[in-house]
Amino acid sequence: MDLIDTLSPPLPALERPWAPRLRDSDTLWEIARAVGGGPFHVVHPATFAENLGGMVAALAAERVEGTVYYGKKANKAAAWLRECTRPGTGVDVASVPELVHALGNGLRGEAIGITGAAKPDGLLWLALRHRCLIAVDAADELERVARMATELGETAQVLLRVRPPSAPESRFGFAPDALKAAVRRCAESVVLRGFSFHLDGYAPEPRAELAAYLIDLCHDARALGQPASKISIGGGIAVSYVDAGDWARFESGRHDGWFHAGRNPARTYPYHQAPAGAAMVTAILRHEIAGKPLAERLRAAGIELLLEPGRALVDGAGFSVFPVLGCKTAEDHLITTVAGLSMSLSEQWKGSEFLPDPLLVSREAVDGTPVRTVVAGSSCMEYDVLTWRAVELPARPRTGDLLVYPNTAGYQMDKNESGFHQLPLPPKVVVDGDRWHADTDYPIQEIR
Repeated sequence: MDLIDTLSPPLPALERPWAPRLRDSDTLWEIARAVGGGPFHVVHPATFAENLGGMVAALAAERVEGTVYYGKKANKAAAWLRECTRPGTGVDVASVPELVHALGNGLRGEAIGITGAAKPDGLLWLALRHRCLIAVDAADELERVARMATELGETAQVLLRVRPPSAPESRFGFAPDALKAAVRRCAESVVLRGFSFHLDGYAPEPRAELAAYLIDLCHDARALGQPASKISIGGGIAVSYVDAGDWARFESGRHDGWFHAGRNPARTYPYHQAPAGAAMVTAILRHEIAGKPLAERLRAAGIELLLEPGRALVDGAGFSVFPVLGCKTAEDHLITTVAGLSMSLSEQWKGSEFLPDPLLVSREAVDGTPVRTVVAGSSCMEYDVLTWRAVELPARPRTGDLLVYPNTAGYQMDKNESGFHQLPLPPKVVVDGDRWHADTDYPIQEIR
């Protein structure tokens, strides 16, 4: 294969203005010194707040009542949580530590949704005590909720999770006959607030159509005396990481020769999508079912729409920094080794690849000779590679330079992080203009 055939086109990330400003400032180097030479993650709550406000505004623009719950599993930082205390927002959790974390950062139980399959008793107990909204996944779980609510003298507020007709093999949710029995089981200590679902993929239309079906389920439940005024369509709100043209060029020509050792992943996230973010929420609400937009159906039925986005709320709200340790030649490209592990860029550990281009940040002027390199972690494992694709940098990386991976807040920062080799997990640093501080689980700060 000719060298020219192995050159992949660039995939520059779409970024919010705060990110390049920080990357070009002395503040980034100040943070790098303070964390002691290892990798670190930067998070920007103001961008999260912007994304969150955009989705709340999308609901309001279509005159739909609803709540945007942050899907907390996307990123563990505490910095997002106080942004979720404003009207029309909340947090979606699936474990006791997540629930405690949300409560400890000011969320009221009524603004917290509990999801996940086969929830442990400890999670149900705490959720009932704080009057959280519990998405029940199965008949035996519903029985445990009812029994525990009676014992505690509480009233459980529940959604019943529906198994999508398009995924009859899914291990999640109630099949149709079981769902009917579950609706009838809700009484006294269990109040049926509505229904929920989760769909794979990122298309608006299937979400709107299944939401319309859940509206019909709410009408049926009301006929049995249940209030049933909420439906949750889960997450899966799309994110666009790169420009449409760049993504089309990349996908049209992609082949094994672009990747070290031919490690071209069989499947990756669709790094360009449209509509995305709040625009996708609008598309869902405007999608017509039998000639009537979903928003109109929701309004007519008096139904609140609940969303559980994760990745889409932290879109553009963080990046990851890896100090360069060394660089060597391999065939027609370089191998740059950085401090830390590829587990801190989680896509790699799913047999996939985080494709937006990393960026070289150097204290000294570069010599202007571009190079192509893959990027490896500092462990002894052959597969500890952050970027298998040979990417172009403006100069050969030098020890002490920084490689910045843009827009990593959504699932990349800590989904698969590990203390392998007894290396500490990369800290998260919260930035606000030219000020910064470490992200802490329960920050004691000035209350504004």
